[in-house]
Amino acid sequence: MSQAHLFAIGVLLAWLAGIRVYLTVFGVGIAGYFGWLHLPEALQVTQSPWVLGVSGALALAEFFADKIPGVDSGWDLLHTLLRIPAGAFLAAAAFSPDGQLSAGMLATGAGAALASHALKTGTRALLNTSPEPVSNWTASATEDVTTLGALALAFAHPWLALALVVAISVAFALFVWWLWRALFRRKPRSVKQIA
Repeated sequence: MSQAHLFAIGVLLAWLAGIRVYLTVFGVGIAGYFGWLHLPEALQVTQSPWVLGVSGALALAEFFADKIPGVDSGWDLLHTLLRIPAGAFLAAAAFSPDGQLSAGMLATGAGAALASHALKTGTRALLNTSPEPVSNWTASATEDVTTLGALALAFAHPWLALALVVAISVAFALFVWWLWRALFRRKPRSVKQIA
């Protein structure tokens, strides 16, 4: 693979880690464990049975926690401390053929993970103002499907996968913003005339 493809894969993995860190690590590890992909040396740690077991169990826990309004925001807040460094590692590890992690890719991965995490957390905070749970379930299912789909595309078509993930994330955030404004728009106060 070319350096440009590795860069796109690294940024994509970091972006996905900002949304679903455990599912991302589990997906990369499964692909390496079964030999579907040849992982760079630094990413081979994800195919360890211990990493697969822990990330798989936590991905399952996140799947359910993310569907409960309020719990999802607490989960996101707690995982701010994990998603950004995990995204930085995944980006640098994907771009490193010899196992050496570059500072530039660590910073790029941290930035991508922070951006997607902030977008996800902000969107979910807006959705939690809605009294019905359907919007949370829809958002969570969209995140699950997007992460799985992007992981499936990541190594075959990394630029396409990266473009799709960013476009879906931004489109969903714009939709939620529009919906929030439509539902909670305040009517302007009428000015009383002084006679």
